[in-house]
Amino acid sequence: MNTPRRLLPSIASLRALEALDRLGSASAVANELSLTQSAISRQLQALEKQLGSGLIRRDHKRLSLTPAAQAYAAEIRHALNRIAQASLRLQVDPAGGTLQLAILPTFGMHWLVPRLPDFARRHPQVTINMSTRLRPFNFDAEPFDAAIHFGEPDWPGTGHLLLRRERLIPVCAPGLIAGDAAPPAPGDLLDLPLLHIQTRPGAWAEWFAEQEVDHPTPLPGTMYDQFATITQAALHGLGVALMPDFLVERELATGRLVALHPVATEARGAYYLVWPATRSADPALARFRDWLATRTEPEDPLPR
Repeated sequence: MNTPRRLLPSIASLRALEALDRLGSASAVANELSLTQSAISRQLQALEKQLGSGLIRRDHKRLSLTPAAQAYAAEIRHALNRIAQASLRLQVDPAGGTLQLAILPTFGMHWLVPRLPDFARRHPQVTINMSTRLRPFNFDAEPFDAAIHFGEPDWPGTGHLLLRRERLIPVCAPGLIAGDAAPPAPGDLLDLPLLHIQTRPGAWAEWFAEQEVDHPTPLPGTMYDQFATITQAALHGLGVALMPDFLVERELATGRLVALHPVATEARGAYYLVWPATRSADPALARFRDWLATRTEPEDPLPR
């Protein structure tokens, strides 16, 4: 690689530019990078001089980026993340490689982690590092090799593997309904407080539609950001939660929750392992993907 040095600015100056674009003020950049504001200003001036281009607007001591600098910072951000990811691999990479995996917290805890000891026995040379993410993200901007994703396999520029479909069942604490009463009809659930989950905002509406129950729009109720918190709300009698069946098996078996419908119904979307197409041939990812394929739910051969 014989790139002119003037086109390869220092990492420190590029970090300052990226942070200013992201944080919006020199004081915030200085705080994040543990430098003084004058040091940040000098780094940015040096970057402008090296590139021969004005990058910074200086209005009453407030620094901001020009539109061209904002576009440059967005590209630099991806490059810095890739450098950080490569450095992390170099530091901790065992013989079999390291997999940086983003997981959904509840699915990861209840479905993936209990299965991982088998992978560790089969591939002890591979290290899996996990972090939680609730929503899709840009693989170029996050240091991940793969992610557990719920929804449709429509993440741009990726490959995917179906892990399992989601089947939902309405549950509540026994005290929320009369113990000697007949099981409520689907429409009767509208008379009970409904608990909603942020990642499935339309789940209750879809469930009532499938049961052919007319319902108000929007449906009333309280909102929760994770299944762990909505489960606790249901256990404490705050309302009826529409839960993936595999997440409440123990609570239903012990009677801490009761099902308000005889069968779980399939929801839209499913759980997938998703990876960037550029990482498809990574050895650690390939081992993990091949192993997961032996633990997944088979595709439903019936028309959908």
